[in-house]
Amino acid sequence: MAQHFLTEEQEMIRDLARQIAQEKIVPMRAELDEQEEFPWEIMKLLAESDLFRIWIPEEYGGLGEGIFGLCLAMEELSRACAGVAVSYAGSALGGTPILLYGTEEQKQKYLPQLASGERLGAFALTEANAGSDVAGMQATARKVDDGYVLNGTKQWITNGGEAEIYTVFTITDRNRGARGSTAFIMEKGMEGFSFGKKEKKLGIRTSSTRELVFQDCFVPTAQRLGREGMGFIVAMKTFDQSRPGIGAQSVGIAQGALDEAIQFARERHQFGKTISSFQAVQHMLADMATEIEAARALVYYAARLVDSGDRSASKIAAMAKVFPSDMAMRVTTNAVQIMGGSGYMREYPVEKMMRDAKITQIYEGTNQIMRNVIAGNLIKEAAAL
Repeated sequence: MAQHFLTEEQEMIRDLARQIAQEKIVPMRAELDEQEEFPWEIMKLLAESDLFRIWIPEEYGGLGEGIFGLCLAMEELSRACAGVAVSYAGSALGGTPILLYGTEEQKQKYLPQLASGERLGAFALTEANAGSDVAGMQATARKVDDGYVLNGTKQWITNGGEAEIYTVFTITDRNRGARGSTAFIMEKGMEGFSFGKKEKKLGIRTSSTRELVFQDCFVPTAQRLGREGMGFIVAMKTFDQSRPGIGAQSVGIAQGALDEAIQFARERHQFGKTISSFQAVQHMLADMATEIEAARALVYYAARLVDSGDRSASKIAAMAKVFPSDMAMRVTTNAVQIMGGSGYMREYPVEKMMRDAKITQIYEGTNQIMRNVIAGNLIKEAAAL
């Protein structure tokens, strides 16, 4: 693996996450996937290890290592199990809007809780008819005295039902389209806030994915995140911060699959020799490793750019999501191919990695939408010359 000029603190984050992944997650990943159980035991261990503090500034109980630090942990956890990793990162996704747009009072209340891992966060934007099309949201927030009344549902919410702090996006003025969206900080247990069924998924099965249901749920004005009508901006700026994390997840999944494929190729004998001696297999491994390193470099660059506050981060963050996720799908597919019938069996982890990789091309903006984001930025940049 190439060196990326990590600081001592960053190396410690990477090494700690790697140790937990190998010692605690790998032995449990098959069972967690099969049983589709939320990994609470591992979440508690991550909290005790201070890994939830990574991305949160020191003044709110964090370590101040930003998105780059989070990506380092995300990559190592995903190398073992992407379902565990997204359960961990989903809390950061739910808390990022609070860090970006919360009042000081909101930050002081919620960020220390997320930093300690005492409570998990979740991000609730998607609906049945509103994924990439934010303006298609149906969940509404009607202004009343001292607050708002929420009605509607949110679909496919990571950490749904397990998290206690939710960033929820609604429509407050339908006539303004996406500019009529407003975000709120919601808490599990609020009257009128309940959960639908837990979804059965192709991959990341240990992660909880549930529907959120709001029925005349009153939310005080103090729980509004940003100004009324800022919801779309809050969501898009959050994605600029979080997409490198999906890239890191993709790199981790792919690295884990490559590790397994190399080990298998060194041990599997055909025609009197190990299959690692066949040039066809060697070339597949070489291409897989090259793509992983290219994706890792892009993710690390994007994360550092985001942490620097650079205005070009939106384009690069989209690139750091689309390229690694497409790469992860190719690499895991090739890992299964190298391992043949064994790779297709649940006894080996690469079939799970292949299933897990697919979602990275879909959530936080499909890769088709990511290409729209990249192209839009390119055209704007050209027009400004």
